[in-house]
Amino acid sequence: MKMDDVFKLYNGDSFEILKSFEDESFDMIFVDPPYLISSVGTSCQSGRLVSINKGAWDKCNGVEANFEFHKKWLAECRRLLKPDGAIWVSGTYHSLHPCGFAMQLLGYHILNDVIWFKPNASPNLSCKYFTASHESLIWARKSKKAKHYFDYHAMKDGNFPKDTLKKPHCQMRTVWSIPATPPEEKKFGRHPTQKPLALLERIILASTPKGALILDPFMGSGTTGVAAARLDRRFVGIDNCPEYVSLAEKRIKDALNNKPIL
Repeated sequence: MKMDDVFKLYNGDSFEILKSFEDESFDMIFVDPPYLISSVGTSCQSGRLVSINKGAWDKCNGVEANFEFHKKWLAECRRLLKPDGAIWVSGTYHSLHPCGFAMQLLGYHILNDVIWFKPNASPNLSCKYFTASHESLIWARKSKKAKHYFDYHAMKDGNFPKDTLKKPHCQMRTVWSIPATPPEEKKFGRHPTQKPLALLERIILASTPKGALILDPFMGSGTTGVAAARLDRRFVGIDNCPEYVSLAEKRIKDALNNKPIL
């Protein structure tokens, strides 16, 4: 464990660490789970064709085993959510469909599915498919009868200058135009699935009040924690790779030392 009482980072097996937390501890959980697709193809990175083999943590174990993996962490997250807490799950078609099905089986109540459109997405070098230019997110609360926090006015009247789809002082829609992670957000190091800070800041602003406690059980480079630090929320993050925990710690400390004036 690293950091302090406001920001705690754990290096280890997410399932074992999650078991140590008390029921109904978190206001919000953001999860960008392993897509479980490594060793099955290629992708485009900086204009070059590269393997999508990210490591053993992303290895595909078959459709049934992958589904049980997602169902297992989703069940644990539901236990950890406060009665009025909410969860965001990010992914592509590789992972989000089984996650959505598992969430319904477990009793979550889905509020929205959000499309994150990437205006600067990498091209498809194979020229055999449509160019992948979006990822999807599921926003859900713990149960149908639960309440959930939504800052409607922050989303309606907030300043989102890089989102060409957001009209000023109009309701926020479910398609968000947010560029892929810029180089300046990788100054301390890189993670293969790093999310842009603008995406996590929007999610946190929309669905938590200041002071909320946020969990990310597969935190990677710690973007959720960076957003939490900038927006006066508390954060607990877990990753099984010491290199990424160290990267997250550097990024969060930098965010705490250079917080914007809100």
